[in-house]
Amino acid sequence: MTKKTRGKPSKVDLLPGQIKSRLDKLLRDKKFTQADILGQVNQAIDASGLSDDLKLSRSGLNRYATSMETVGQRIREARAISDQWISKLGTEPTGEVSQLLIEMVRTLAFDQVLKMSDSGETVEPKMLKDLSHAIERLEKAAVESTKREIEIRKRIAEEVETDLRGADGMSEDLENRIRGILLGKE
Repeated sequence: MTKKTRGKPSKVDLLPGQIKSRLDKLLRDKKFTQADILGQVNQAIDASGLSDDLKLSRSGLNRYATSMETVGQRIREARAISDQWISKLGTEPTGEVSQLLIEMVRTLAFDQVLKMSDSGETVEPKMLKDLSHAIERLEKAAVESTKREIEIRKRIAEEVETDLRGADGMSEDLENRIRGILLGKE
C-alpha cells in the first residue's frame, strides 16, 4: 500500500494570492486561450519582480487548468442535482430537504460498504462508526433546522397578527388565512 503524502507544492500554489486569483479568473473566462493566459500570468510574475523560477510552463498550466475544470465540473453537477431536487421540493418545508439529504448520505454509506464488501475489502469498524456518527449528526441538524423554521414562522405570524389586528378592511378570515400560510398550515 502506497502512503499518500502532501507532495511538493506546484508553481501555481506558490504564486501570490493576487496573481493566482487572476489566473483562476482567466481560466474561468472561456474567451482566453491557455497560451494567452500563460503569457499574461508570466508577465504578471515579471511585473511583480518575482523569481523566474515561478513562471509557469505550458504543461504546468495545463495540469492546473485540467484540475480546476474537473473540480468545476463536479460543482456544476452537484448544483444541477441540487437544483432538480430543490425545484421538486421547493414548496415543501425545509425539513423535507433535510430528510432527503439524510437519506442520500445513508444510501451513499450503504453503497460504499457494499462496494467494499463486494471487492473483498474489509469494512473497518471505525468506518462504520464514523458513518453512523455522521448520520446521527445530520439527523440532529435536521431536527434543529425544523425547530428553527417553526420558531421563525411563529414569530412572523405573531408580528403579522399584531400588525394586522384592527387594520381597516381586514376580515378575521383573511387574518386567519394569512396566519395559516405563515405557519405552513395551508
